[in-house]
Amino acid sequence: MNHYICNTCGVQYSNSAHAPETCLICADERQYIHPDGQSWTTLQQLADSGKYKNTIIKEEEGLYSLTTTPSFAIGQTAYLVRNDGFNLLWDCITYLDEKTEKDIYSLGGIDAIALSHPHYYSTQVEWAERFGASIYIHEADRQWVTRPSDRIIFWSGDSLELDAGITLYRLGGHFSGGSVLHWENDVSKQGVLLTGDIIQIVADRQWVSFMYSYPNLIPLPANKVQEMAAKVSVLKFDRIYNAFHRVIMEDAHQSVQNSAKRYIEALEGKLVSINN
Repeated sequence: MNHYICNTCGVQYSNSAHAPETCLICADERQYIHPDGQSWTTLQQLADSGKYKNTIIKEEEGLYSLTTTPSFAIGQTAYLVRNDGFNLLWDCITYLDEKTEKDIYSLGGIDAIALSHPHYYSTQVEWAERFGASIYIHEADRQWVTRPSDRIIFWSGDSLELDAGITLYRLGGHFSGGSVLHWENDVSKQGVLLTGDIIQIVADRQWVSFMYSYPNLIPLPANKVQEMAAKVSVLKFDRIYNAFHRVIMEDAHQSVQNSAKRYIEALEGKLVSINN
């Protein structure tokens, strides 16, 4: 019996004697089955390969990034937020070993794990069990959980405060339960928004974008983007960290609003470069 992991998305499944035929996450139109076909691994196989290690970087006071080298599956970055005695892991990565566990315990461990959307569920239950943490997923994405656990708490509504100054906000868009994390207690007190790729920082770090599917380039409708931008317009934040180690270091609030306006204008054929 094994908890099989999809090689393409890195999401782990319930214990079974045989690997599933198809990955639920990858079969969805927002993701993809690898051109070479469906394949599986396990956490033990990843460890035994000797290929992988996790790197933990202090991004700023109280905020640490976690990435796996070489990149595995989607290759996202997770973040550890240290908030006055409450440690939150924002999103998750697949690979987990004893060194990572030791390093995180040296930073105070993990009290809770919160997820932006199903592409980053990875081995969330393994992490929760190792650190004795609860997992917070919006109930609108319940159907995408591939390894159920009593540690998973399905929250509802448009927001949930996990600790003083740490609040989840449901924006939807990429997934129905797509959420972002607002951290008010950063050292500068200017606010940080952790977005996964619900709001995606693009190559030009003054801008963000919004998509239904990133790998398959399926856009969101204008009214949804307008709604998402309106929901974060009332939040105070100066910086954004996304799921691929991209950061907007100042005026991030305005960047989101400018980007939403540009996105909508593009869909409506109103950008000057489109009309010329």
